Amino acid sequence: MQRIDYARDIQPLSAFRKKASAFIDRLQQTRRPLVLTRNGKSAAVVLDANEFERLLDRLELLEDVQLAREQARRGHTVPHEQALAYLQARSGATAEQHED
Repeated sequence: MQRIDYARDIQPLSAFRKKASAFIDRLQQTRRPLVLTRNGKSAAVVLDANEFERLLDRLELLEDVQLAREQARRGHTVPHEQALAYLQARSGATAEQHED
């Protein structure tokens, strides 16, 4: 996701209502979020659907990393060979196939 351009990407809700289609076109082109204001204060953020999905994917990955770090801190780990064997069994791969 691109960083907000404070001069262009903060707009009043009334402007968005009048030109919603044009704003959505711009969202898709720039991939930058649009901050909508009401009474001069931020009220909502509008994102392109693909950018929103990418943001959720990144958040999910970060949550998984955080969980893994916490599990490791608590000593809930398994040896590399055991983890590799488990993954190979789930995928149907053999150690020989993995080395190639």
